[in-house]
Amino acid sequence: MIGLTGDIVLLVDDMPQSLGALDQELEADGYTVLVAHSGEAALQRLELVTPDAILLDARMPGLSGFETCRRLKANPAWSHIPVIFMTGLSETTHIVEGFEAGGVDYVVKPVRAQEVLARLGAHVRNARAVRLAREALDVGGHGVLVVDARDRIAWQSPQAMRWLAEFCADTPVERRAQWLESSDEAGGSCRRSAPDGRVLVARRLGDAGMGEAMWLLSLQAADAPASRLASAALTPRETEVLSWVAKGKTNRDVGDILGLSPRTVNKHLEHVFEKLGVETRAAATALASRELG
Repeated sequence: MIGLTGDIVLLVDDMPQSLGALDQELEADGYTVLVAHSGEAALQRLELVTPDAILLDARMPGLSGFETCRRLKANPAWSHIPVIFMTGLSETTHIVEGFEAGGVDYVVKPVRAQEVLARLGAHVRNARAVRLAREALDVGGHGVLVVDARDRIAWQSPQAMRWLAEFCADTPVERRAQWLESSDEAGGSCRRSAPDGRVLVARRLGDAGMGEAMWLLSLQAADAPASRLASAALTPRETEVLSWVAKGKTNRDVGDILGLSPRTVNKHLEHVFEKLGVETRAAATALASRELG
């Protein structure tokens, strides 16, 4: 891997000179800028270095920006990288195609450097926060899925991948998240059974942004009694708040993560305590740590 410091931006355009002084503006703002002149060259660059974001021309000779994005999003090692399309095409169909390919945003040429910097900064920060949370889940061995608005798996932890491969072996990989559509509206949970009687339980934790939802998977024996959390029928938001509290986060931390005020977080916790039949934060945390893993 190439040793670089600071946030890295990969600028992909077959005519980078058309972007004016964008690369200079990015470097002046502290970014390390790498340039690729084609989609093929961009994919080769990714074999050497993983950038923090990609500014990608939508229309290029050979491999288009849309196809380049689809290919890098299909690779788990690169799928977390936010892609911002640069395009002179402002028609709705092209915008939709960019988002469907996996882009998080777009800017219209001729690009305005300050607009690019503002959008880039927001997406890099969000992507870093999501990556750190996902890495923590990987280390903890949790079964976690992030499913997009079209019921496709946008990301899955290694444990989730193993469980889905076992419980959904007869289902094509691209359709393995569709069983989550059967979740009940109140608790946001659903179950899938294996021939040996074990049950894979999925519980919706809440929204993960960009129309995505996060799900927590757990494995139960067929004759295991319903968990206390499942019986409590917490809402997805209450489950989400509880899961972060169980990780040792303060109300202010949870509010920052979920975009809530500390007062709102406290209200959710009051409902959680009542539903779980506990009186203290420590008791709720102990229960969540035991049942959420």
